[in-house]
Amino acid sequence: MDNLLPEDKLAVFCGKALGVGGELSSIWRLSGGASMESWSFTYADEEFVLRRLPVGISPDDEGLRGVPLATQADVIDLAVHSGVTAPIVRARLRPEDGLGEGFIMDKAEGETLPHKILGNPDFAEAQSKLTDQCATELWNIHNIDPQGVRNKLEYFSPLDLIRLQKEKYDEIGSAIPIYEYAFHWLTENAPSGGVKKLVHGDFRMGNLMIKPSGLSAVLDWELVRLGDPVQDLAYLCTPSWRFGHYEKVAGGFDTAEAFLTAYAKHSGEIVDPDRFRFWLIYSTLWWGVACMVMGEIWRTGGDRSLERTVIGRRVSEVEVDLALLFEDILPENICTRLNWKMPDTQEVKGETSYDEMLTALSEWNSETVQPDLKGHDRFQSRVAGNALGIAQRQARHGPEFQAASNARLKAIGFDHGQLCAALSEGRVNAEHPGLWDHLRLSALERLSIDQPKYAGLTVALNKWSP
Repeated sequence: MDNLLPEDKLAVFCGKALGVGGELSSIWRLSGGASMESWSFTYADEEFVLRRLPVGISPDDEGLRGVPLATQADVIDLAVHSGVTAPIVRARLRPEDGLGEGFIMDKAEGETLPHKILGNPDFAEAQSKLTDQCATELWNIHNIDPQGVRNKLEYFSPLDLIRLQKEKYDEIGSAIPIYEYAFHWLTENAPSGGVKKLVHGDFRMGNLMIKPSGLSAVLDWELVRLGDPVQDLAYLCTPSWRFGHYEKVAGGFDTAEAFLTAYAKHSGEIVDPDRFRFWLIYSTLWWGVACMVMGEIWRTGGDRSLERTVIGRRVSEVEVDLALLFEDILPENICTRLNWKMPDTQEVKGETSYDEMLTALSEWNSETVQPDLKGHDRFQSRVAGNALGIAQRQARHGPEFQAASNARLKAIGFDHGQLCAALSEGRVNAEHPGLWDHLRLSALERLSIDQPKYAGLTVALNKWSP
């Protein structure tokens, strides 16, 4: 067991909260958890999950942990009593328990990892039900009376949310042209505010427990707040949450049209397509900024886990996602084909190259280290393999891509900083000669280094390249 979770203290707490005389066993940390720890364990022959703030993370780390865990427990209680399929909260940690901040809930039966669910014949029945079940759960969530927790949940208008994300982006020191374009577009196209329903905030595959027979629990309520229900609908359709099934916009399991129709069946209201598009682009950009925040937390010493640095490189996934989303509304004459392909690997002679060193290290990790690891350590080894692959591709192709980018910028009359400023201020748009090609090519170059297996890259190449 990872020594970050004191077994003796957990046993004492369970004895007090769940009944004296039970035996504590089968403690293991669930995979993943960049912003929150989840531990599975058995006590008195019942299975539970402990949710707690990761060690090294301050309770007020902005942009990371969402609402306090105590508020999450309150909302889950309210959701369960309102008919939402969620685990029952059984006990809440106190400072004197010595386990940090968190709570214990019943363990839901099923699987959360999307790659084990989507496209798996064993979950075929569940997938056939997911569209209607997700629509049902979201409608139930949006109809919760938030009176009991209203003073604990924040509300921000669409313009407030854009401003907060832009401030975070600027504070980190980011400068990505298509992000700047997206921030400006969102500001110009923000819908009117005023809708203050309870929204889950992180309703997606990965946060839903799925059994072969269907959805068994809605999990991870840390981003719950008051807001526009359409934001929840669009969030499920965010490209990053399709987990390799890019063409199935709704969570990787169905079309957006089918999902929105199912929601309309329960709500009695047709979802406005422009409002949905706004929240889809916002949610896509939000994830990009969240990735930057993960990297910044590592950089400033808040949490030095390797996973945060790798997530920090996922910003390039969002560059491609945004370009594909904007091309649905841009003039066809600027969305032309591109002459681009991944450069061939050059034969190396003479002294050992940095690329070769990184390749050797990656092979050692995957062939020697990883097979003997289990649980979270094995997960971390896979993360290390991803990090080494990124560094390897950067060593191999980075200089060539940078030279190509500089040449394009010179041709369109900007340097990188000037272009970001002009896009942010709306002084130049996608119809500027050569600009949209530069944004797309930059996204392809960066993503082919950071995550060449990302499904959106294949979609983009099929659409843009001969």
